[in-house]
Amino acid sequence: MDVTAAQDSEIKAAPVDYQTEPAKYKHWRVAYEGPVATLTMDVNEDGGLRPGYKLKLNSYDLGVDIELHDVLQRIRFEHPEIHSVMLTSAKNRVFCSGANIYMLGLSSHAWKVNFCKFTNETRNGIEDSSAHSGVKFLAALNGTTAGGGYELALACDEIILVDDRSSAVSLPEVPLLGVLPGTGGLTRVTDKRRVRRDHADIFCTTADGVKGQRAKDWGLVDEVVKTQQFAEYAKQRALELAKRSDRPTNAQGVALTPLQRTIDDTGRHYEFVDAQVNRESRTVTLTVRAPQSAAAPTLESALAAGARWWPLQMARELDDAILGLRTSEPELGLWIVKAAGIPDAVLAFDKFILNNQNHWFVREVLGMMRRTFARLDVSSRSIYALVEPNSCFAGALLELALAADRVYMLDTQEGEARATMALSEMNFGPLPMVNHLSRLAARFYQDATRMATLHKQMGRALPVKDAVELGLVTAAPDDLDWQDEVRQAIESRIALSPDALTGLEANLRFGATETTETRIFGRLSAWQNWIFIRPNAVGESGALKIYGTGAPVKFNWERV
Repeated sequence: MDVTAAQDSEIKAAPVDYQTEPAKYKHWRVAYEGPVATLTMDVNEDGGLRPGYKLKLNSYDLGVDIELHDVLQRIRFEHPEIHSVMLTSAKNRVFCSGANIYMLGLSSHAWKVNFCKFTNETRNGIEDSSAHSGVKFLAALNGTTAGGGYELALACDEIILVDDRSSAVSLPEVPLLGVLPGTGGLTRVTDKRRVRRDHADIFCTTADGVKGQRAKDWGLVDEVVKTQQFAEYAKQRALELAKRSDRPTNAQGVALTPLQRTIDDTGRHYEFVDAQVNRESRTVTLTVRAPQSAAAPTLESALAAGARWWPLQMARELDDAILGLRTSEPELGLWIVKAAGIPDAVLAFDKFILNNQNHWFVREVLGMMRRTFARLDVSSRSIYALVEPNSCFAGALLELALAADRVYMLDTQEGEARATMALSEMNFGPLPMVNHLSRLAARFYQDATRMATLHKQMGRALPVKDAVELGLVTAAPDDLDWQDEVRQAIESRIALSPDALTGLEANLRFGATETTETRIFGRLSAWQNWIFIRPNAVGESGALKIYGTGAPVKFNWERV
């Protein structure tokens, strides 16, 4: 068995757990002082998630990023007094050398792509918190910063680089590895920092990177600071960034208690989310449940419930299920989404959240929902939604259907229980996709007339006829044809090439509107996906495979 096959076998034997807590951290130290949290990267080189490589020079693997994601979640919810975050390193003259090359060389293609996707979602989350939560980020680069390490810095609001005559920033993937800094680095260099094209061309083809005043002049960093002044300057900049926050100064945080879940051969099971797997049909039935009471929530009840408040618990459970399925069940290519419960309960929560989103906790819950649903959109899985009697595709949970590639709604006979859908204000902007549009706006290409018509239907229980006329449903078979039509739709879907479907779905879901985020995920799905399987990168003499061996790279020089 070769190394990659052994790695894949181990992945299946020991699924990745995206849940962690500070007591388990191996790679990050967190200090809270006034309005500033300092995240110090101190990667344990022997603490890799899988065997076979050492995480030297603050290089990282998926385990390092799982911890970073957890740190950020806890700052959002447990530390509302934190207004800015400074990221720095405990290593001498090294901030972060990026994704561990030996880990990438040992990993299967699927592992590499899932790793890159989660890494980018975590960095997108940094930018999301800056834009929506009032948490500002400073990258204090106290040493050389390369590849994914620089991508982490690019996600921050400001970047300062130590001027010690040797520390540089770099994206060395093209010259060193034969792959592309296309999973965040190249995109943010152009879209976010507006680095001139010719400068970016030099930067991305120079393994040693750019340092000192040139890094500032080209816009790769915001400031370069001499070693003696660096620590104090970074501290003062973090404090200045904190002044731009609107988070409270003396609020009590909400503890993110561990999720209660069962993971077994039948799937992943939580209180409000259930993922039932069918490996024979290569499908997952993902059911999300509404709260049992339609009573209007209050701020007091929300804060008292804390992590068990329905919108937050549901979003955390769904997020964990999505991540677990993406990593551990790569062959289950079709997710069948259902929603159950009381529609009025969801509509009541929607109204409360939107009326109280200026409160820090409610705002953070809304952010958690936004990021979780966006994670569903960028998952490389086909998604069907099934709307049946007693379904609960209402308001926020209707977003699950709007995220689907197709929506099937059961049309029952008169006098029988009816399937319905319901719109709320939550469907018109508060939960945007990564293209910054609501799923309704993306679905209808921002047609103002159609959007106005839909807006007038808010709060109504829409029966099949109305849902079809409004364009919310793909097909509405009657109860005689329902089982056969759904079965045929499922069987025909899972018979298609998953590679072709991933490209098709990514193109159709995000349509005509591009953003930095859609460009990042588009490049990951297409350009980087392609480059990662080319012989020039991963062939027997490919750059990624022989990195560090001293052997010469042998490229196929054809350009096609």
